[in-house]
Amino acid sequence: MAITKFSFPTTIHFGPGARKLVGAHLAERGLKRPLVVTDKGLAALPIVAELMSDLAAAGLQPALFGGVFGNPTASQAMAGAAAFRGHRADAVVGIGGGAALDVAKIVGVIATSGGEALEYAYDHPKVRAIGADVPWFVALPTTSGTGSEVGRSSVISEDDTHIKRIVFSPNILARVVFADPELTLGLPPAVTAATGMDALTHNVESYLSPAYHPLCDGIALEGTRIAARALAAAVREPGNLRARADMMMSSMMGAIAFQKDLGAVHSCAHALGTVCDLHHGLANALMIDTVLAWNVVAAPAKFEELAHVVGASGGAEGFLAWLRDLKRTIGIAPNLSAVGVKRESIPRLVEIATADICHQTNPQPVTSADFARLFAQAM
Repeated sequence: MAITKFSFPTTIHFGPGARKLVGAHLAERGLKRPLVVTDKGLAALPIVAELMSDLAAAGLQPALFGGVFGNPTASQAMAGAAAFRGHRADAVVGIGGGAALDVAKIVGVIATSGGEALEYAYDHPKVRAIGADVPWFVALPTTSGTGSEVGRSSVISEDDTHIKRIVFSPNILARVVFADPELTLGLPPAVTAATGMDALTHNVESYLSPAYHPLCDGIALEGTRIAARALAAAVREPGNLRARADMMMSSMMGAIAFQKDLGAVHSCAHALGTVCDLHHGLANALMIDTVLAWNVVAAPAKFEELAHVVGASGGAEGFLAWLRDLKRTIGIAPNLSAVGVKRESIPRLVEIATADICHQTNPQPVTSADFARLFAQAM
């Protein structure tokens, strides 16, 4: 399998070994002092040590910031910015899953433009603008879920409330993505399943959004088709490089497609992340079939198309049955109770989900009462 290069709009080097191209890329641009941003777990693993060695071999002087963990917070982004200034860095290399990449997107912005991380959130009363002169940023995804490497947003939580805030700007897009499926070969089955369900949810929800964007619809349907054929294989056969590459591609396609927007599954997942600190992909997986079953009435033709794309017979009901079977096959927990969510959390979950913007493009309007019923059904 060769490395392929294409742009949409980000330049992407896709294929096994793409990670080996980073050092030469930075050196060719005259960059010398990259800050590598990753999470605590990855920082101790050979793949990051290999990247640091490759950067040094290219004549660069890299430094490592491995202070990202859990759902990324404002304080982690501020610590990353301090590391950028301390190293006198001139570029950022983000390597990791969605959390690490979300922090990597904005550490250079904060370090060079000042202020607090959450002052860049789109809904801050005095939001800081992000100019085009941000430090060079490249991304290496190590999971296939969020597609953060091709996204123009960074999701950062408040440290005290854990409420997620969104920094949004085309100027924080990675300049180049090095999408190397070999970086995902070590992912455990449970992480592969949860992140894969995140990618699938992005594709499905963006397609179901009533917003008009035929370009995204086409990408979302193909992303769904790819995930449908690859996700179970990636979970069951961790060394299956073709399945890993397919899921990495589906993940990027989902993130590109959801510029069209998402739906109520994501509002529920954001609430579960805030209130119960659930992994975002797992939260999507736990809610998707419950929410989509309720949405069928609002978009029956689209559900028929989804059934066709995943190879399920029986229209909308066939698609939902396929989805439930996939979840069982890859080991997703059967309900919210199984992962420790308590019924007494439902009022707070409803409050957070109702305030979330994603459900504004759900196929049908969602009220607080609807969210309460959906969370109760998913218990």
